[in-house]
Amino acid sequence: MGRAFEVRRAAKEKRSGKVSKLFPKLLKIITMAAKEGGEDPDMNASLRTAIQNAKSQNVPKDNIQNAIKRATSKDVESYELVNYEGKAPHGVLIFVECATDNTTRTVANVKSYFNKAGGQLVPNGSIEFMFNRKAVFEIEETEGLDIEELELELIDAGLEEIEQEEDGMIIMYGDYTSFGTLQEALEERKIVVSKSSLKRFATAPIHLNEEQTEEIEKLLDKIEDDDDIQQVFTNIE
Repeated sequence: MGRAFEVRRAAKEKRSGKVSKLFPKLLKIITMAAKEGGEDPDMNASLRTAIQNAKSQNVPKDNIQNAIKRATSKDVESYELVNYEGKAPHGVLIFVECATDNTTRTVANVKSYFNKAGGQLVPNGSIEFMFNRKAVFEIEETEGLDIEELELELIDAGLEEIEQEEDGMIIMYGDYTSFGTLQEALEERKIVVSKSSLKRFATAPIHLNEEQTEEIEKLLDKIEDDDDIQQVFTNIE
């Protein structure tokens, strides 16, 4: 999914109040990370990242702490990370990442979203190769920070590209296998990361007209509203 398309959808979600639906999903990832690697974020990099991303979306501190505590509860669900791939109208490819405690329910729901929109699920691996998976880190512009110097320092840690947005946000990209080394390098330099994630970028993005875009966004809205869905990527430029 192209950066411009992401920005447009983020603005749309903010206007519609949809961002608040992210809270349960972000808290689910916190619980999963704490259950797998322990409750201390200083000793659990995955939990550190999950907390950092929740804070970037203004999730209340109490909610974050409660999500961590839930990891030790006997009643906490066991979640499984699963992916689904699908084809939508107008040549759109969609890659869906989920965290679910019931794969039968999740696949049935995702399949229905595609079918009702005139698309279809395809076997895993059918379109994954048409996306490059990247580690993405966002940091806010800081006084005295030299971007060119930072770029040179982080190359050995796996940095591939760095760019600055008009709003001052600095975005760094590296191969997904470099997520850990880039995170450590930024922490060593006391650079505060606003948000970090693993994203998929289409190798051959396509262009849609306004009518087609609106049609696909309705499908994406349906998919993203599902509580089991974590991230959705397309080949729209």
